[in-house]
Amino acid sequence: MGAAKSTATQAKEPPNYSAPALEKGLDILELLHESETALTQKEIATRLGRSVSELYRMVSILVRRNYVANYGDKFGPTTKLFKLSQAHPPVRRLLTAAIPIMEELSRDVDFGCDLRVYNRGSQTVLAAVDAPSGLGFSVRTGSEIAVAPSASGRVLIAFQDSDTMELRIREAFDGRPESELRAFRKEVHEVAVKGYAALQSRQYEGLYAVSYPILDVNHHAVAALTVPMLPRIDGVRQVAREDVITALRDAAARLSKRIG
Repeated sequence: MGAAKSTATQAKEPPNYSAPALEKGLDILELLHESETALTQKEIATRLGRSVSELYRMVSILVRRNYVANYGDKFGPTTKLFKLSQAHPPVRRLLTAAIPIMEELSRDVDFGCDLRVYNRGSQTVLAAVDAPSGLGFSVRTGSEIAVAPSASGRVLIAFQDSDTMELRIREAFDGRPESELRAFRKEVHEVAVKGYAALQSRQYEGLYAVSYPILDVNHHAVAALTVPMLPRIDGVRQVAREDVITALRDAAARLSKRIG
Protein backbone atom coordinates (compact mmCIF):
# COMPACT_ATOMS: atom_id res chain seq x y z
CA MET A 1 0.00 0.00 0.00
CA GLY A 2 2.86 2.38 0.90
CA ALA A 3 4.49 1.94 -2.51
CA ALA A 4 1.20 2.50 -4.29
CA LYS A 5 0.60 5.71 -2.34
CA SER A 6 4.07 6.96 -3.17
CA THR A 7 3.52 6.29 -6.87
CA ALA A 8 0.16 8.07 -6.81
CA THR A 9 1.70 11.07 -5.09
CA GLN A 10 4.47 11.26 -7.65
CA ALA A 11 1.93 11.08 -10.47
CA LYS A 12 0.25 14.24 -9.20
CA GLU A 13 3.46 16.26 -9.12
CA PRO A 14 4.12 18.43 -12.19
CA PRO A 15 6.93 17.10 -14.41
CA ASN A 16 10.24 18.89 -14.11
CA TYR A 17 10.83 19.65 -17.78
CA SER A 18 13.99 21.32 -19.03
CA ALA A 19 14.12 23.76 -21.97
CA PRO A 20 17.57 25.39 -21.90
CA ALA A 21 17.10 27.44 -25.08
CA LEU A 22 13.79 28.87 -23.89
CA GLU A 23 15.28 29.71 -20.51
CA LYS A 24 18.18 31.54 -22.18
CA GLY A 25 15.77 33.62 -24.23
CA LEU A 26 13.66 34.48 -21.18
CA ASP A 27 16.80 35.37 -19.21
CA ILE A 28 17.85 37.78 -21.97
CA LEU A 29 14.41 39.40 -22.15
CA GLU A 30 14.14 39.80 -18.38
CA LEU A 31 17.64 41.27 -18.16
CA LEU A 32 17.02 43.80 -20.93
CA HIS A 33 13.69 44.89 -19.46
CA GLU A 34 15.28 45.38 -16.04
CA SER A 35 18.26 47.32 -17.39
CA GLU A 36 17.99 51.11 -17.59
CA THR A 37 20.17 51.20 -20.73
CA ALA A 38 20.76 49.06 -23.79
CA LEU A 39 23.48 46.43 -23.39
CA THR A 40 26.17 44.96 -25.63
CA GLN A 41 26.24 41.21 -26.21
CA LYS A 42 29.30 41.01 -23.98
CA GLU A 43 27.47 42.84 -21.17
CA ILE A 44 24.47 40.53 -21.56
CA ALA A 45 26.70 37.46 -21.41
CA THR A 46 28.62 38.75 -18.39
CA ARG A 47 25.50 39.57 -16.38
CA LEU A 48 23.95 36.19 -17.17
CA GLY A 49 27.17 34.31 -16.48
CA ARG A 50 27.32 32.86 -19.99
CA SER A 51 29.59 33.19 -23.03
CA VAL A 52 28.90 35.51 -25.97
CA SER A 53 28.91 32.58 -28.41
CA GLU A 54 26.35 30.79 -26.24
CA LEU A 55 23.89 33.69 -26.53
CA TYR A 56 24.66 35.01 -30.03
CA ARG A 57 22.02 32.98 -31.89
CA MET A 58 19.41 33.58 -29.21
CA VAL A 59 19.90 37.37 -29.36
CA SER A 60 19.75 37.26 -33.17
CA ILE A 61 16.43 35.41 -33.10
CA LEU A 62 14.96 37.84 -30.56
CA VAL A 63 15.97 40.72 -32.84
CA ARG A 64 14.48 38.97 -35.87
CA ARG A 65 11.21 38.38 -34.03
CA ASN A 66 11.16 42.05 -32.89
CA TYR A 67 11.33 41.35 -29.15
CA VAL A 68 14.72 43.04 -29.02
CA ALA A 69 16.02 46.05 -30.98
CA ASN A 70 19.60 46.35 -32.25
CA TYR A 71 21.08 49.81 -31.63
CA GLY A 72 24.44 49.40 -33.38
CA ASP A 73 26.43 47.25 -30.97
CA LYS A 74 23.85 47.43 -28.17
CA PHE A 75 20.50 45.74 -27.61
CA GLY A 76 17.34 46.87 -25.85
CA PRO A 77 13.75 45.63 -25.50
CA THR A 78 11.03 46.67 -27.94
CA THR A 79 7.41 47.27 -26.95
CA LYS A 80 6.27 43.96 -28.45
CA LEU A 81 5.72 42.23 -25.09
CA PHE A 82 3.71 45.21 -23.87
CA LYS A 83 1.58 45.16 -27.02
CA LEU A 84 0.99 41.43 -26.60
CA SER A 85 -0.10 41.98 -23.01
CA GLN A 86 -2.60 44.60 -24.19
CA ALA A 87 -4.03 42.12 -26.68
CA HIS A 88 -5.01 39.80 -23.81
CA PRO A 89 -8.86 39.92 -23.73
CA PRO A 90 -9.33 41.24 -20.15
CA VAL A 91 -6.72 43.95 -20.67
CA ARG A 92 -8.09 44.88 -24.09
CA ARG A 93 -11.60 45.06 -22.63
CA LEU A 94 -10.38 47.30 -19.81
CA LEU A 95 -8.56 49.63 -22.20
CA THR A 96 -11.47 49.78 -24.65
CA ALA A 97 -13.77 50.86 -21.83
CA ALA A 98 -11.23 53.15 -20.16
CA ILE A 99 -9.88 55.35 -22.95
CA PRO A 100 -13.11 57.31 -23.74
CA ILE A 101 -13.77 57.85 -20.02
CA MET A 102 -10.19 58.96 -19.43
CA GLU A 103 -10.30 61.40 -22.35
CA GLU A 104 -13.56 62.91 -21.04
CA LEU A 105 -12.14 63.15 -17.52
CA SER A 106 -9.02 64.91 -18.76
CA ARG A 107 -11.12 67.44 -20.70
CA ASP A 108 -13.31 68.11 -17.66
CA VAL A 109 -10.50 68.72 -15.17
CA ASP A 110 -7.77 69.93 -17.56
CA PHE A 111 -5.26 67.55 -16.01
CA GLY A 112 -3.76 64.39 -17.43
CA CYS A 113 -4.79 61.00 -16.07
CA ASP A 114 -3.51 57.45 -16.25
CA LEU A 115 -4.55 53.86 -15.64
CA ARG A 116 -2.24 51.57 -13.66
CA VAL A 117 -2.32 47.88 -12.74
CA TYR A 118 -0.40 45.93 -10.13
CA ASN A 119 2.54 43.91 -11.43
CA ARG A 120 4.53 41.77 -8.98
CA GLY A 121 5.66 44.40 -6.53
CA SER A 122 5.33 47.41 -8.83
CA GLN A 123 2.77 49.09 -11.09
CA THR A 124 2.52 49.16 -14.87
CA VAL A 125 0.95 52.12 -16.65
CA LEU A 126 -1.55 50.66 -19.12
CA ALA A 127 -2.79 53.94 -20.58
CA ALA A 128 -2.18 57.66 -20.16
CA VAL A 129 -4.03 60.73 -21.42
CA ASP A 130 -2.32 64.13 -21.40
CA ALA A 131 -4.02 67.33 -20.31
CA PRO A 132 -5.82 69.11 -23.20
CA SER A 133 -3.45 72.05 -22.82
CA GLY A 134 -0.48 69.74 -23.32
CA LEU A 135 1.07 71.10 -20.11
CA GLY A 136 1.40 69.35 -16.79
CA PHE A 137 2.69 66.18 -15.20
CA SER A 138 2.32 62.95 -17.15
CA VAL A 139 3.64 59.39 -17.18
CA ARG A 140 4.56 57.25 -20.17
CA THR A 141 2.47 54.23 -21.10
CA GLY A 142 4.37 51.08 -20.21
CA SER A 143 6.26 52.72 -17.34
CA GLU A 144 6.97 50.68 -14.21
CA ILE A 145 6.32 52.65 -11.02
CA ALA A 146 7.08 51.79 -7.41
CA VAL A 147 4.05 50.99 -5.26
CA ALA A 148 4.94 52.52 -1.90
CA PRO A 149 5.34 56.25 -2.71
CA SER A 150 2.19 56.57 -4.82
CA ALA A 151 -1.53 57.08 -4.32
CA SER A 152 -2.30 54.47 -6.97
CA GLY A 153 -0.09 51.92 -5.20
CA ARG A 154 -2.14 52.30 -2.04
CA VAL A 155 -5.35 51.87 -4.02
CA LEU A 156 -4.17 48.72 -5.79
CA ILE A 157 -3.37 47.14 -2.42
CA ALA A 158 -6.17 48.52 -0.24
CA PHE A 159 -9.04 47.09 -2.27
CA GLN A 160 -8.16 43.39 -2.13
CA ASP A 161 -8.93 40.43 0.09
CA SER A 162 -6.69 40.21 3.15
CA ASP A 163 -4.41 37.48 1.74
CA THR A 164 -3.80 39.30 -1.55
CA MET A 165 -3.27 42.56 0.32
CA GLU A 166 -0.58 41.06 2.53
CA LEU A 167 1.13 39.33 -0.40
CA ARG A 168 1.32 42.59 -2.36
CA ILE A 169 2.62 44.55 0.62
CA ARG A 170 5.42 42.02 1.14
CA GLU A 171 6.25 42.03 -2.58
CA ALA A 172 6.36 45.82 -2.71
CA PHE A 173 8.44 46.09 0.47
CA ASP A 174 10.75 43.15 -0.15
CA GLY A 175 13.84 43.51 2.03
CA ARG A 176 12.51 46.59 3.85
CA PRO A 177 12.20 46.83 7.67
CA GLU A 178 9.06 45.42 9.26
CA SER A 179 8.33 48.87 10.71
CA GLU A 180 7.79 50.24 7.18
CA LEU A 181 5.33 47.44 6.42
CA ARG A 182 3.35 48.20 9.57
CA ALA A 183 3.17 51.91 8.71
CA PHE A 184 2.06 51.14 5.16
CA ARG A 185 -0.63 48.72 6.37
CA LYS A 186 -2.09 51.55 8.45
CA GLU A 187 -2.08 53.91 5.45
CA VAL A 188 -3.71 51.25 3.26
CA HIS A 189 -6.43 50.70 5.86
CA GLU A 190 -7.21 54.42 5.86
CA VAL A 191 -7.47 54.36 2.05
CA ALA A 192 -9.91 51.43 2.18
CA VAL A 193 -12.11 53.32 4.66
CA LYS A 194 -11.95 56.56 2.70
CA GLY A 195 -12.59 54.92 -0.68
CA TYR A 196 -9.68 56.54 -2.51
CA ALA A 197 -6.11 57.78 -2.01
CA ALA A 198 -4.93 61.38 -2.16
CA LEU A 199 -1.49 62.54 -1.16
CA GLN A 200 1.28 65.03 -1.72
CA SER A 201 4.12 63.54 -3.72
CA ARG A 202 7.23 62.52 -1.83
CA GLN A 203 9.22 62.60 -5.07
CA TYR A 204 8.19 65.79 -6.92
CA GLU A 205 7.70 69.17 -5.27
CA GLY A 206 4.17 70.52 -5.59
CA LEU A 207 2.71 67.38 -7.16
CA TYR A 208 -0.56 66.13 -5.63
CA ALA A 209 -2.12 62.86 -6.81
CA VAL A 210 -5.60 61.43 -6.41
CA SER A 211 -6.37 57.82 -7.28
CA TYR A 212 -9.58 55.77 -7.30
CA PRO A 213 -9.92 52.01 -7.69
CA ILE A 214 -11.48 50.35 -10.72
CA LEU A 215 -13.43 47.53 -9.09
CA ASP A 216 -14.51 44.13 -10.40
CA VAL A 217 -17.70 42.32 -9.38
CA ASN A 218 -16.02 41.22 -6.14
CA HIS A 219 -15.13 44.84 -5.31
CA HIS A 220 -11.42 44.17 -5.76
CA ALA A 221 -9.25 46.72 -7.54
CA VAL A 222 -8.19 45.54 -11.00
CA ALA A 223 -6.69 48.94 -11.79
CA ALA A 224 -6.23 52.44 -10.41
CA LEU A 225 -7.36 55.58 -12.22
CA THR A 226 -5.13 58.47 -11.19
CA VAL A 227 -4.99 62.23 -11.73
CA PRO A 228 -1.64 63.88 -10.90
CA MET A 229 -2.12 67.60 -10.27
CA LEU A 230 0.70 70.08 -10.66
CA PRO A 231 -0.16 73.66 -9.62
CA ARG A 232 0.56 76.48 -12.03
CA ILE A 233 2.47 79.53 -10.84
CA ASP A 234 1.46 81.90 -13.66
CA GLY A 235 -1.93 82.85 -12.22
CA VAL A 236 -3.98 80.72 -14.64
CA ARG A 237 -7.03 79.32 -12.84
CA GLN A 238 -7.19 75.55 -12.38
CA VAL A 239 -10.03 73.24 -11.47
CA ALA A 240 -10.33 73.05 -7.68
CA ARG A 241 -8.96 69.94 -6.01
CA GLU A 242 -12.39 69.01 -4.61
CA ASP A 243 -13.91 69.18 -8.10
CA VAL A 244 -11.13 66.98 -9.51
CA ILE A 245 -11.80 64.40 -6.80
CA THR A 246 -15.52 64.41 -7.60
CA ALA A 247 -14.94 64.05 -11.35
CA LEU A 248 -12.41 61.27 -10.81
CA ARG A 249 -14.76 59.43 -8.46
CA ASP A 250 -17.54 59.53 -11.04
CA ALA A 251 -15.22 58.41 -13.86
CA ALA A 252 -13.91 55.50 -11.81
CA ALA A 253 -17.45 54.44 -10.90
CA ARG A 254 -18.51 54.49 -14.57
CA LEU A 255 -15.50 52.45 -15.62
CA SER A 256 -16.04 49.93 -12.81
CA LYS A 257 -19.64 49.53 -13.94
CA ARG A 258 -18.62 48.99 -17.57
CA ILE A 259 -16.10 46.27 -16.87
CA GLY A 260 -18.23 44.65 -14.16
